[in-house]
Amino acid sequence: MKFTPQHTALNRELFGPDFNWGVSTAAFQIEGAHDADGKGESVWDNFTTKKGKILNDDHARTACDFYNRYQEDIDLIKKLNIPNFRFSISWTRLLPNGTGAVNQAGIDYYNRVIDYCLEQGVEPWVTIYHWDLPLVLEQKGGWANRDVITWFSEFTTLCAQNFGDRVKHWMVMNEPVVFTGAGYFFGIHAPGRSGIRSFTSVIHHVVLSIVAGAKILRKLVPNSQIGNTFSCSQVEPLTNKPRDVAAAVRVDALINRLFIEPLLGMGYPIKDLPALKGIQKYILPGDEDNMKFDFDFIGVQNYTREIVQYSFFTPYVNARIVKAENRKVELTAMRWEIHPPAIYHMIKKFAAYPQIKNIIITENGSAFPDEVTDGEVNDPKRLQYLQDYLSQVLKAKNEGCNVNGYFVWTLTDNFEWAEGYHPRFGLVHVDHTTQKRIIKASGKWFAEFLKKPVKHEEFTLEARSRM
Repeated sequence: MKFTPQHTALNRELFGPDFNWGVSTAAFQIEGAHDADGKGESVWDNFTTKKGKILNDDHARTACDFYNRYQEDIDLIKKLNIPNFRFSISWTRLLPNGTGAVNQAGIDYYNRVIDYCLEQGVEPWVTIYHWDLPLVLEQKGGWANRDVITWFSEFTTLCAQNFGDRVKHWMVMNEPVVFTGAGYFFGIHAPGRSGIRSFTSVIHHVVLSIVAGAKILRKLVPNSQIGNTFSCSQVEPLTNKPRDVAAAVRVDALINRLFIEPLLGMGYPIKDLPALKGIQKYILPGDEDNMKFDFDFIGVQNYTREIVQYSFFTPYVNARIVKAENRKVELTAMRWEIHPPAIYHMIKKFAAYPQIKNIIITENGSAFPDEVTDGEVNDPKRLQYLQDYLSQVLKAKNEGCNVNGYFVWTLTDNFEWAEGYHPRFGLVHVDHTTQKRIIKASGKWFAEFLKKPVKHEEFTLEARSRM
């Protein structure tokens, strides 16, 4: 069934004056300069060299060249009237060996990025970890090694000490269920490991690391806002049959509840997903006190919904996702269903946790096969997507949900992990051969949407000045 948009009068003012508008990016996906100025090798630098792991064998050695073009791209953010810019810090730019010797060139680079943001009136929102673990630490076990808590704490401390005087919004990690599940269970993302054994230990060590990082930020940057981002999808059973309903509960526990609930002090959802019971052997005395944190905000990242049915042959969860392309629904280039009400349902789901004070949509967006025609990029499907999803965010807000921000994924067409450069999510088109940027129609609409209306008094004074 096609979703009918309800946004004929959609405008910024409806969301209130304190609503946070922004755009999100990640270091590995945009920076390029993979070995410049002392940067070390990350698991993703290594993973992209392996044949067949990335669509078209793409790599991110240059990506969007943000490392060298950061001023140009921050100027674009300003031009688009976007007040907040979310980006991540490359661990191996700061600590090429994961720990120990600090690379001052990396510190200097991010200082330049932060300072230029502030000069342009753009507020920096920093993600500490967006999936690019140093390769040398993966070779020591990575997230499966409990020592990673200490390694990550050292990295977080370095970020807080060097950038905390200017950065007031922090996200500890991005989408833990994705980088642990895709990287350590399914093996389709870096570092490419698979199996339930390493996955369960990784889950627990990531939870402990998130809390350790958040506590460091609270201590070293006490007046900042500290959050963490979580991927989520609306999960529905294919039918009302008890087996499908139970399968949907298990999938929901895996993709929506696995990390948020322990971090809120509720423990792991083992009751609804018994396959997780192996995690208990990794919980040591004292861990429960270090598994929860009072976050200032939670980042919710939603793109689609999933339809689930029971499957005897799927290990651990006995459930399978019914592919969207088999359900005769509208799809993005990622083969994800376009279902705007999903973001409304996920806001409602997270708002129902009494421990969550504030929700920011830290990612939402869509990929479509954009084309450049006469120097322009007309992307009506993305424009429609953004408007439809924003209408659902507004619906949740108007119903009293504590959602107070929306960040588009993403600024520029970038390296989309295992999908390479095929999916284009950007508000700005990038020719990855020439690095030429073109603001798409959706970007122009967003800029107009975010433009603050001229107050009557200001208009009068401006008019008088011309007389």
